[in-house]
Amino acid sequence: MKILMIEDNKSVSEMMSMFFQKENWDASFAYDGNEAVDMFNEHADDWDMITLDLNLPGKDGMEVAKEIRKVSKTVPIIMLTARDTESDQVLGLEFGADDYVTKPFSPITLIARMKAIHRRNENIAEEVAKTNNDKSSDETSEGFDINTGYFKLNSSTREAFLGGKEIPDLTPKEFDLLKTLSSKPKQVFSREQLLEQVWDYDYFGEERTVDAHIKKLRQKIEKVGPQVIETVWGVGYKFDDSGVKAD
Repeated sequence: MKILMIEDNKSVSEMMSMFFQKENWDASFAYDGNEAVDMFNEHADDWDMITLDLNLPGKDGMEVAKEIRKVSKTVPIIMLTARDTESDQVLGLEFGADDYVTKPFSPITLIARMKAIHRRNENIAEEVAKTNNDKSSDETSEGFDINTGYFKLNSSTREAFLGGKEIPDLTPKEFDLLKTLSSKPKQVFSREQLLEQVWDYDYFGEERTVDAHIKKLRQKIEKVGPQVIETVWGVGYKFDDSGVKAD
């Protein structure tokens, strides 16, 4: 992987550099927000992963995340946050981060998260390629993996429609969440199951990762129609558009 680590603490960067080298990853380092945005934009299509500290000189991590997301909605971003800034963790996810790791962190944990997200992205790319191949062999296919009549989802184009209207600006994780939930309507998924299936790693206790993405996904759904993601208190979330279709 080609990594951009945005971190103003050079000791942390130097430590992670050794771990990146061990993985044979090509890592570059930015030490303030303005430098980070410039470095990202210079090679925007080349980066496989971004790690982003929230507390940066120049532009802070939130601003950097917004700038990156203006250019790329798909490059994975892992935010590095302090343990006592829960609101920052949730806000960071809402600004487009795929995941967060709390400081002080274990380098092994960060590497594991990076591998899991990268592996997930590779699986998505393979799935899209397979869908495109299948579609090319069947010109009459509409290409929708999920079609309830009211809700439609296409893995090849990474688009989802509610009542004929496209749900706008879905990030990769939001799309994957929606696909996972809608693939089994009315089935309740726990946060642990969603972390395993969407983020592709074992449960670490980071429930806010799921909750923050669900919150943003719901906001985008509500722009085009009624809410179809329900909270099952004490358990998790489920997709259900049966009531909507009945209307």
